[in-house]
Amino acid sequence: MPNAPHPADPGVTFATVFRDALRQRGLPLERVRDHLRAQQITVSLATLSHWQRGRSQPEKAQSLRAVDALEPLLNLPAGSLRSLLGPHRPRGGTPPHDPAAVRHVYGEDSDVEQALGDAFPHFNAGLRQLVVHESVSLDEHRSIDETSVTTVVRAVRDDVRHLSVVHFLDAPKAGTVDLTVRDGPAPRIRFLPELGCVAADIPLGRQLARTETAVVGYTLRSSAGVSHQHERRITAPLRTYLLHVRFHPLAVPSNCWGYHRTQIGAEPRHRHRVALDASHTTHLLPAQCTPGVYGIEWSWPD
Repeated sequence: MPNAPHPADPGVTFATVFRDALRQRGLPLERVRDHLRAQQITVSLATLSHWQRGRSQPEKAQSLRAVDALEPLLNLPAGSLRSLLGPHRPRGGTPPHDPAAVRHVYGEDSDVEQALGDAFPHFNAGLRQLVVHESVSLDEHRSIDETSVTTVVRAVRDDVRHLSVVHFLDAPKAGTVDLTVRDGPAPRIRFLPELGCVAADIPLGRQLARTETAVVGYTLRSSAGVSHQHERRITAPLRTYLLHVRFHPLAVPSNCWGYHRTQIGAEPRHRHRVALDASHTTHLLPAQCTPGVYGIEWSWPD
């Protein structure tokens, strides 16, 4: 029998241990549900799916009985899964930070993980983004020269002080990258030319207590190469994501498409044409914003 997971490790959560144990044992959720039914414990497939994805956790008496019944099925020490259950959350609360869910979107050893190093498992662990409004402007040279972001964040623990961001640029030129914060203290910025990205820790203006919210606005300006798309990686569900792209009148693309893919490197899903308006702008506003990669790509005329 494997050793019990250590709950002090921030990367160990009920969701990650449950998911990894299912994978190691090769158990589909249908078999888990049937195993519990045989013991007069009813848990739906949707609930089991939420547990392994970290969207909810067992809290009611019936669910806790299910956890106890799952440990021998998953070849886990008695009490090991229960020990990973955090405090009860109010209905509709925010799921806990799950590094495995972040890696599912970014992939193993992603460019973001390379940029953040040892800080990656704790990337914005104290915050959840609720709303993101992103406005991207291109210049006459077909290059993204400005990205303006407004986001609403909520603290999921006490004493949260900053939001971390990482932006990747198209062939950025040294000395041309600048990130400024609207209505707030100056951020700590790191330009990593070997990865073509800029990373910044943006102060929230005051430390947040759990459940408090803050509005963060910042603008990234750069001089880079020709751009063909802009996308955002989303690791936890958002209430709203709006991507607004503005093209220069002297550099108007021939076609634009909005798309969603489940993770970096995956084939785009729900790819569809998005129209330009009279001001040469277009936008993407998903009806639901589940984890994945959302973006707009465009083609330039010959």
